[in-house]
Amino acid sequence: MNSDQLLQSVDRLFTVLETRQIDYLLVGGIALLHYIEGRNTEDIDLIMALTALKKVPEIRVTSQDHNFARGDFAGLQIDLFLIRNPLFAAVRQSYATTQPFGEQMIACATVEGLLLLKLYALPSLYRQGNFARIGLYENDIATLLQAYHPPLEPLLVELANHVNSTDLTAIREVLADIQQRLARFGARSQSGK
Repeated sequence: MNSDQLLQSVDRLFTVLETRQIDYLLVGGIALLHYIEGRNTEDIDLIMALTALKKVPEIRVTSQDHNFARGDFAGLQIDLFLIRNPLFAAVRQSYATTQPFGEQMIACATVEGLLLLKLYALPSLYRQGNFARIGLYENDIATLLQAYHPPLEPLLVELANHVNSTDLTAIREVLADIQQRLARFGARSQSGK
């Protein structure tokens, strides 16, 4: 699916969700495009309730576990973060805004909501050895931090409610490393002026 087809399919999906009054929140790569440039994606990520998903039979569910489902909407891959997961429910509830998408206004995660989801996923990705996704997620985190400078301690407090202490320590270490890289980048940028 090329980028024009992707955007048309996403626009149709948002129209269906709006018409059926489905509660959702856009997260992932397409949400990131509202905040940073240069992010490529071939799918759409939504936070949604399983009961809401059942009201959209056009989304053919291809796999599902307790926290996630994957579906297909006319060739568009949809990754669903189910609100059974308390963090996903918290992001949908407290870290949401509206953003324009074509002719529509859509529910979209805030910068802080996107950071929470990326940080939450990192310990699991490290355990899986999924270094391609780790690199992508860490780059997304670094880019959002560099562009928006959100306060991190409230995010770490929120994450402490959803991850064990070992994972929280790992998340803090990753953030410290990213912040050091950003500081080095900033120092180089300043010396190059």
